[in-house]
Amino acid sequence: MATLTIKNITKRYGPVETLKGIDLDLADGEFLVLLGSSGCGKSTLLNIVAGLIEPSGGDVLIDGQSILRVHPKDRNIAMVFQSYALYPNMSVARNLGFGLEMRGVDKSARQAAIEKVAGILQIDHLLDRKPAALSGGQRQRVAIGRAMVREPKVFLFDEPLSNLDAKLRVEMRTELKKLHQRLGTTIVYVTHDQIEAMTLATRIAIMRDGIVQQFAPPQEIYERPANLYVAGFIGSPGMNFLHGTIEGSDGGSSFRLAEDGNGQPAHLPLPAHIVGGAKPGQAVVLGIRPETISLALGQPSVASGIAEIAALIDVLEPTGADTLASLKLGNTQITARLRPADVEQPGAVARFQIETAKASLFDPASGLRIN
Repeated sequence: MATLTIKNITKRYGPVETLKGIDLDLADGEFLVLLGSSGCGKSTLLNIVAGLIEPSGGDVLIDGQSILRVHPKDRNIAMVFQSYALYPNMSVARNLGFGLEMRGVDKSARQAAIEKVAGILQIDHLLDRKPAALSGGQRQRVAIGRAMVREPKVFLFDEPLSNLDAKLRVEMRTELKKLHQRLGTTIVYVTHDQIEAMTLATRIAIMRDGIVQQFAPPQEIYERPANLYVAGFIGSPGMNFLHGTIEGSDGGSSFRLAEDGNGQPAHLPLPAHIVGGAKPGQAVVLGIRPETISLALGQPSVASGIAEIAALIDVLEPTGADTLASLKLGNTQITARLRPADVEQPGAVARFQIETAKASLFDPASGLRIN
């Protein structure tokens, strides 16, 4: 295992700055996921760590030692590519051991390493096959095994599951999680898939336009997004955003929305920890996760951290265990994740409860979280 420090890394291509001062610090055995949409700079950063691209500024350290002037083959890093990059004319066993062979490791040591890794990845029955005779998942295991036999300090994964079908991606995601728990090796993993990031990472770095927007554990990012971009990027469906103002009184603060489902102004009481430093009259954006919205049954709730609002049911999308309901509040559209048994028919106006204790408040000008 090893620590990994990325210190003020920048990368320029002429006048274009792709990375704008990236700072990340990983402890031994962490699983870092670099998450973002295409063009955000995540693969560029990974290739800088691997030594395939030279940075314009900054430093990369493993166990406190700079590796920028170290040749890629000497950095004790192993990389798993999106395309697998297996040798088609070699057997699985030869693919696994070829890197060790090139380093002059003797045959008995190579064979022991191959058998050990093949057992861990459950591909020991495939050692005599060529890559063309393997499924996509089996090829991916071989690519991971080729990296494992070197026993590197740091693993780098560049969107390794993107070529697999949906079912196999879920299976391989679970296998990667088990593998990390078993080996405890430091991993840097690039993906644009938020589900992969949430399920695999110990910490996620969400990137946009060459800047890290938030670097935190998955649950913290989900519950306390640092800004509107992170809040909208994480979650499926994404977070709902309501534009309104803060109103204050002796009884506490509330969020004022221009229109509810009946076309009337709505006031949603907010707990003090959600309001933070927001002042009465201040324009804000209230962020609400779909699963914190439910159909109001029985008498109106007076519980703290719960608010009620009338909403017009526009569209229903059954997904099996849940039904996604598209609701209209005046000109604002939001999504609720409901139990199928609680669903009303489209076109009806119904009362809904919102767990405002789990809401987020943002400044519409800066996009930053208020509290």
